[in-house]
Amino acid sequence: MSTVPNPSTLNWFEIPTADLDRASAFYQTILGITLRRDTTDPKDLMCVFPVERTPERPAMTGALVQRAFQPPAGQGTLVYLNCNGRLEEVLDRVPAAGGSVTHPLTPVPGGFGHFACILDTEGNTVGLHSA
Repeated sequence: MSTVPNPSTLNWFEIPTADLDRASAFYQTILGITLRRDTTDPKDLMCVFPVERTPERPAMTGALVQRAFQPPAGQGTLVYLNCNGRLEEVLDRVPAAGGSVTHPLTPVPGGFGHFACILDTEGNTVGLHSA
C-alpha cells in the first residue's frame, strides 16, 4: 500500500453518449474547446477533454465515450466541468447547442464559486462549476 497521498481524488471521468459526434459538438460549442478524438480502438469511441499537465501541476481529465456496454442513462455519477470563470457564458450557449439548463447558476456556500447543472444532448446531467 502506498503512503503517498493522491494529488486528486478524481482521476478520470467518462460521459456516455449515443452519438459521439453530436455530443462532441455540444461540449465543444458550450465550453469553447476542442476535444481530441481517440481512434485507438474502433469499438471504443472516445473524445478526450483537453488538459495541460506538467510535473509540477498534475491534472485530471476525461472523455465522452460511445460504447455498447455503457449507454447514456440520464442518471449516474455527476461530474462537474470547470468553466474557468465563464460559467454564465457557457450556460448561455447550452440551449442553442441542443441541451438545457436544469439547475440555474447558484452560489456555492462558503465562497467557493458558482455551479449549475445541464442536460446534454445524450440525456446526461452534467454539473458546471466556476470559482
